Amino acid sequence: MANCAFIGLGVMGYPMAGHLQAAGHPTTVYNRTSVTAEAWVAEHGGVSVPTPREAATGADFVMVCVGNDDDLRSVVFGGDGALVGMTPGTTLVDHTTASAEVAREIRATADESGLGFIDAPVSGGQAGAQNGQLSVMCGGDPEVFAGAEAIIDSYAKIAVLVGGTGSGQLTKMVNQVCIAGLIQGLSEALDFGRRSGLDQEKVLAAISAGASGSWQMDNRARTMLDRHFDHGFALDWMRKDLGIVFDEAQRVGATLPVTAMVDQFYARLQREGHGRWDTSALIELLRDD
Repeated sequence: MANCAFIGLGVMGYPMAGHLQAAGHPTTVYNRTSVTAEAWVAEHGGVSVPTPREAATGADFVMVCVGNDDDLRSVVFGGDGALVGMTPGTTLVDHTTASAEVAREIRATADESGLGFIDAPVSGGQAGAQNGQLSVMCGGDPEVFAGAEAIIDSYAKIAVLVGGTGSGQLTKMVNQVCIAGLIQGLSEALDFGRRSGLDQEKVLAAISAGASGSWQMDNRARTMLDRHFDHGFALDWMRKDLGIVFDEAQRVGATLPVTAMVDQFYARLQREGHGRWDTSALIELLRDD
């Protein structure tokens, strides 16, 4: 068993850290809001500490899952950052959905201190985190990934090393582009079926096992029809992720017309006060009642 630290106990990190502890890896946690860390310890055991540096001290693996690039820098760098508390030969695994640029920044600093680093954003949403069924997209050196893979497996359905540092974040961007288009297509299809007077349950039974089937159809179609959006992956987070995508697309010269259109649909929902709704709320923009 490895000594682990988990930094960031949001809707994803809280259950992910719980799976580490349950798998037998003694886990020390840090969260910016200390009451959340205290609640985690009460539920799972382990230890909470007041700084990322203290969480990382003595850990073989340090996992991070925070909000964005700036949040990530604040818990990794600086006098109280995780990197200061780590010793040579240990590994930082970053599960934040962030830019490839910040992944490379962390890798450069980690190299100077003899530390391993894997950028490892996840997909699967809150349910995937709670059920230990996340898909983890990784970037880094093969030998570092090989050492961390068994630890990541505590909360993952699959973990794939895609390439060098930053590849995990770039793969997550690909993932978010796919999701944006899928949800908009599913929204339009369901709305079309509703307006055509079809029995939607029978429609879904007929098409879900065919070429149009997807995770979004299996897990979101019925909640979309029920107009239930108080769950899942908030569209505020999706807009944050798509902002990262657009920055990278500009850098590499990629054109994303459908993604840009869907992003504006999400912006409209935000303006209407629905930023915490699930990303599947796109269907609401097609209704006229």
